[in-house]
Amino acid sequence: MKLYMSVDMEGITGLVDYTHVDSSAHNYERSRQIMTDEANYVINTAFEQGCKEVIVNDSHSKMNNLLVEKLHPETQLINGGVKPFSMVEGLDNSFTGAIFVGYHARASMKGVMSHSMIFGVRNFYINDIPVGELGFNAYVAGYYGVPVLMVAGDDQAAKEAEELIPNVTTAVVKKTITRSAVKTLTPTKAGQLLKEKTEIALKNRAIVKPLIPPEAPLLRIEFANYGQAEWAHLMPGTEIEANSTIVRYQAKNILEAYQAMLVMTELAMQTDFC
Repeated sequence: MKLYMSVDMEGITGLVDYTHVDSSAHNYERSRQIMTDEANYVINTAFEQGCKEVIVNDSHSKMNNLLVEKLHPETQLINGGVKPFSMVEGLDNSFTGAIFVGYHARASMKGVMSHSMIFGVRNFYINDIPVGELGFNAYVAGYYGVPVLMVAGDDQAAKEAEELIPNVTTAVVKKTITRSAVKTLTPTKAGQLLKEKTEIALKNRAIVKPLIPPEAPLLRIEFANYGQAEWAHLMPGTEIEANSTIVRYQAKNILEAYQAMLVMTELAMQTDFC
């Protein structure tokens, strides 16, 4: 078995607000230690269950959060901020399965720190199907024929995963009270849960099918304000839907749609919020 892991931060045990996930804030350093420990629970179990190779992609913010010196020594880490495929960089058809750790719900859902790539996005749509980071990443995995075997994060991320991916294993490490408050397990208890769920996910891998993306998908991104839509529309091939903040792009395949999303969200962040 060869396993791919994408590790985000907002869905990690005990993390509730920006002070935990912003590198300039006071809770960040302890949070990245918890994040690294959480990744290791999954990695260690994967090797114990017979995985021969585990590739981990740091998928939060500047994507340099995981403490490489504290990861399982056989792990290979992809990190750094400018990646052609961001949260799914390095994923291809050589993998047996993928596991998403530390994931959160999409912007339009209730969930701790819920969002979709940037806080200016209200919704992503693939052929009118609403998706967040989780769904978009699962579609890229599906393009390569790779099933998403497990999603770990808050209860709303688990709900989103279960609605998209039949038979996926979910590990709920915290339950949403509000967007910035949770009822959480301790890291020790979360570690036990992650070990158990990883073992189940790998044993059940044959019954999880890849989330196959549509051919030539239409990508639609709904932004929070018109200025963001205008910036996103600077990308050639896009158009703004009438009387809306939705920018659309007709892609050749899900990989092109994914990179278009990355470019448009990056452009949208240039907006002046005065």
